[in-house]
Amino acid sequence: MNNYMNLLFLLVLTLAQCAPKNEVQTEANIPSKIQGVEKAVAVKQTLDSIPATNPSRMMKDRSRNVENINAKYPFDIPLENTVREVASSSELIPNNGKPTLVLFWLTTCYPCRIEMKAIAEKYNQWRAQENFNIVAISTDWDKNYDNFAKMVNENNWPWESYRDLNREFRKILPGGLNGLPQSFIFDKNGTIAYHSRKYRTGDEDKIFDKIQSLNRN
Repeated sequence: MNNYMNLLFLLVLTLAQCAPKNEVQTEANIPSKIQGVEKAVAVKQTLDSIPATNPSRMMKDRSRNVENINAKYPFDIPLENTVREVASSSELIPNNGKPTLVLFWLTTCYPCRIEMKAIAEKYNQWRAQENFNIVAISTDWDKNYDNFAKMVNENNWPWESYRDLNREFRKILPGGLNGLPQSFIFDKNGTIAYHSRKYRTGDEDKIFDKIQSLNRN
């Protein structure tokens, strides 16, 4: 029994001597490589905790390369109306030798709505004085199609409204349609004669002045 106890005592003593001394571990005395590994692991764990993007909600760019788009008025860009009918801009944008006002807008753009409201209020007066065309084109993504159709139907604007199906006008027009609303007036030859970006009260009158000027020339 005594031999057994002695053996057990020696074993415990040996283990105690081999055990590492207690030490307060701080970032300062951890080798830098180990720190880097631990930080990398922490970053990965954080990224792994973020939910994966739902592919069905991703916005897919279907637009053609610019060299494949007809950049000459009235272009060849697919336009969609409020009942999902699609046709080329070459068929839908008038090309009849008269000035054509094209309004580019977005359903989430408040100034766009203000501009079109201002133009709609003066539209009958304008038409009584001048002969011109007017078309509105939304640059909304597919996911906002329902909002586009709803706004067009509710506002009952006195002009045709379409959606740039693949968002291609931004590739061929000056400034890439960066910042809406944007208004373009094309003269009888299809050349850009007027271009405005954003909207300030009274801008609609500048548009009409340009239309009148083009009709006099």
